[in-house]
Amino acid sequence: MMIRYFFLSSFFVLLGLFAFTQNIQAQSINHDTWDELLQAYVTDDGIVDYNGFIKEKAKFETYLQLLSNNPPQRSWKRTEQLAYWINAYNAFTVKLIVDHHPVKSIKDIKRGVPFVNTVWDIKFIEIGGSKYDLNKIEHGILRKRFKEPRIHFAVNCASASCPPLLNHAFTGDKLYAQLNQQAKSFLSDTSKNKFSDNNMQLSKIFKWFKKDFTKKESLKEFLAKYAPASFNKNAKISYLKYDWRLNDQKY
Repeated sequence: MMIRYFFLSSFFVLLGLFAFTQNIQAQSINHDTWDELLQAYVTDDGIVDYNGFIKEKAKFETYLQLLSNNPPQRSWKRTEQLAYWINAYNAFTVKLIVDHHPVKSIKDIKRGVPFVNTVWDIKFIEIGGSKYDLNKIEHGILRKRFKEPRIHFAVNCASASCPPLLNHAFTGDKLYAQLNQQAKSFLSDTSKNKFSDNNMQLSKIFKWFKKDFTKKESLKEFLAKYAPASFNKNAKISYLKYDWRLNDQKY
């Protein structure tokens, strides 16, 4: 009888520990530290003070370590997983600039790094014990797994023509509103997209990733949902030159 009681007691203890562990895994990480840094060192229009991030490097590294030690779990909500990977892409892009500062362009960092084609192929990110580069996060995870075209307005490549770095962390509970706002802000910025009655001069993002924007509708139908004003459905599309200068000032 005592043996049976012991095994039953042990079973319920283990069951309780399992439930406790599952509850922890179901909760995503807190991005407040990243939010504080963004609020302090990124303007409303996405100009980044990289010297500010350097000044608070210890705090910044604490957040990066949080990302590295807590990869998304399947038990997390889809929005929480997506917010994690967007924040990770943006935070590690800032780290890349901070670690090589000063630079005039993110593309300059590739120089001197052997065996990589581009700066986005440098495997400097560690998450959950695995090595990543920025291309792996953007193309192998964000685009492939989530199939959400608005991520192109959320991830930031540290360049003047990129959609601006949002000065708030992305969070699961606000994600779709944040993505909508980023899309509208990007299309409203006349330095990046220009609309007129018969012509559209668009960011090359819409050329490079056209397949992402046209899986369910035409490109113009997608644009119509976020453009600052209505446009002629027969308007001619052309693409603006992409400016790879660092996003540390208003050009």
